[in-house]
Amino acid sequence: MTHARQHLTRVVAHRGASEDAPEHTLAAYRKAIEDGADALECDVRLTADGHLVCVHDRRVNRTSNGRGAVSALELSDLAALDFGSWKTRDAAGGPRVEEPDWEHRPEDREATSVLTLERLLELVADAGRRVELAIETKHPTRWAGQVEERLLVLLKRFGLDAPSSREDSPVRVMSFSARSLHRVRAASPTLPTVYLMQFVTPRLRDGRLPEGVDIAGPSIRILRSHPAYIERLKRTGRQVHVWTVNEPADVDLCVSLGVDAIITNRPRAVLDRLGR
Repeated sequence: MTHARQHLTRVVAHRGASEDAPEHTLAAYRKAIEDGADALECDVRLTADGHLVCVHDRRVNRTSNGRGAVSALELSDLAALDFGSWKTRDAAGGPRVEEPDWEHRPEDREATSVLTLERLLELVADAGRRVELAIETKHPTRWAGQVEERLLVLLKRFGLDAPSSREDSPVRVMSFSARSLHRVRAASPTLPTVYLMQFVTPRLRDGRLPEGVDIAGPSIRILRSHPAYIERLKRTGRQVHVWTVNEPADVDLCVSLGVDAIITNRPRAVLDRLGR
């Protein structure tokens, strides 16, 4: 990738450095920190016994050697599964054409075991530099508001639930569910929130966001199709965090539109593109 000049755009590792290592594993997040990512992104779901784990899909079938819904499994059930070896094979079940940059070591179970949000918070705390965390709550779920309740309890344990200001907070909560973000804002008014969007509904096309939401989180498809919408958001003073940006031309588009954060599977490549 060649260089594009910019000074403000933060690079957020989507599910960790998930192109290089299995998504949502300790291996992927360690790699993202080593790569220099400004922030880590994770999805959280609540297990049957009340633990927040970093898993994107409702079921574990795609990213582990097990089956079943996260919400119906206990943490001990998930801990028995392998969340890493699938990365060495393609979608058809055959060997990958290229070897991954990470090495799957069955003896290092923690690196590719199910990752709890608590363990990820510990990793961030021990990073030796400021690493922000963008936490996406997944909905709908049978646990509804318990997800946000458990999330805020856990953040409080790390002293992250009530930052002095939204601008200074190293943690932000993201969701496609406006109701989820409303729960977070009601319980913790200074935690920044990001409203994720796959498309722009008519009532939000003028640059408004759901009540109490700080940051717009449009998909890269929205930027490509409706750059004027991003310009409207910026004119209203909104921050814009875009997902999932992996291609050089899309990085350049984000920079040209003044995007504040790029969420990517390839943090090192995007940092290179940004000249960092």
